[in-house]
Amino acid sequence: MNIFNMIALYLTAVNLAGFAVMGIDKQKAIKHLWRIRESTLFLIALIGGSLGSIIGMRVFHHKTRHWYFVYGMPAILIIQVILVVLVLRNYT
Repeated sequence: MNIFNMIALYLTAVNLAGFAVMGIDKQKAIKHLWRIRESTLFLIALIGGSLGSIIGMRVFHHKTRHWYFVYGMPAILIIQVILVVLVLRNYT
């Protein structure tokens, strides 16, 4: 398995995790249970799960009233895309 396949596998896993934690946290909010920390939600986005987190926000209608999620998650994604483009330009 080459490095690009490993990165793709990692990004798939972390984005699925980002999507899932948004859904889990939404269900916990509905049931008034212990919640996932916002810092954890952002950490998952920062380590590569921003797209999954954004999709989870939209699908589950979760954290969409918090400006720091509405603007922060897309900002993280934009920075990540720029970094990927720069890395790919240097390694291809």
